[in-house]
Amino acid sequence: MDIELLSNPFYQRALATAGFIGFANGFFSGIVVLRRNALSVSALSHTMLPGIALGILVTGALTQWNAFLGALFAALLVGLGSLAVSRGKRIAQGTALGVLYTTGFAAGVAILPRLDTRQELEHWLFGDIIAVGNADMWIAFTIGSLTLLVTTLWMRPILLTLFEPNVAAAQGVHVRLFQYLIFGLLVLSLVASLQAVGCVLSVGLLVTPAATVSLLTDKTSTLFWGGGLVGCLGSLAAVLASSALGIAPGPAIVITLGLLFLAAYLFSPKYGLLATIAR
Repeated sequence: MDIELLSNPFYQRALATAGFIGFANGFFSGIVVLRRNALSVSALSHTMLPGIALGILVTGALTQWNAFLGALFAALLVGLGSLAVSRGKRIAQGTALGVLYTTGFAAGVAILPRLDTRQELEHWLFGDIIAVGNADMWIAFTIGSLTLLVTTLWMRPILLTLFEPNVAAAQGVHVRLFQYLIFGLLVLSLVASLQAVGCVLSVGLLVTPAATVSLLTDKTSTLFWGGGLVGCLGSLAAVLASSALGIAPGPAIVITLGLLFLAAYLFSPKYGLLATIAR
């Protein structure tokens, strides 16, 4: 890569944002892997598109703030709405999420032909981290810090809610409240990665890091901190390599993390494919 790029303020912001988002989302990916709900994350990531489209339709322009707030509103509405619908026990949460997600996405597709900024939407679909401004960087840092702080402080009740909700309730944990909290943090993590990888690819940052670490260790704490490290280093390496390879940083981040997962799957001494064949 061109060393002169490292002195460019835009590039420095891109590296700082990619590293921090990679760590924060990689840390939270431990929750996603433990919950075994990667498909739910994928649904929520696609839900952000109609939210962005709605923000443009209401305000008449595509700006950082209306895209961010629109994506946040749509993902929270669908994610928390699916939890609310499933409270009646008649409809499973996955079913409710599928109905709400497809309805919202269809509404977004219906809105798109009415917008004059469809070409600019590509940056929000696939990310444009090089264009990150100071405001975008601080939004990502604030959301990431909040996610890390809340998850770390309430790690025990969160894990109890995930694995033993009855035990958690017996110990005084408000299980339903923590279910909403987990979904809320998930949505915030998705929205924080919009500028880095876009709404289409954001699921990669919230699944792959911890999935990679899960092939290397059985320790839950390592799943979180190791996922953060994999997400951070993978994102930084991808941004650095993207200019030399001539590809966009957003796809480069997801490809790099995917390659790390593949390497772990092949060469893990305990769970790798080669180790399995050798037994």
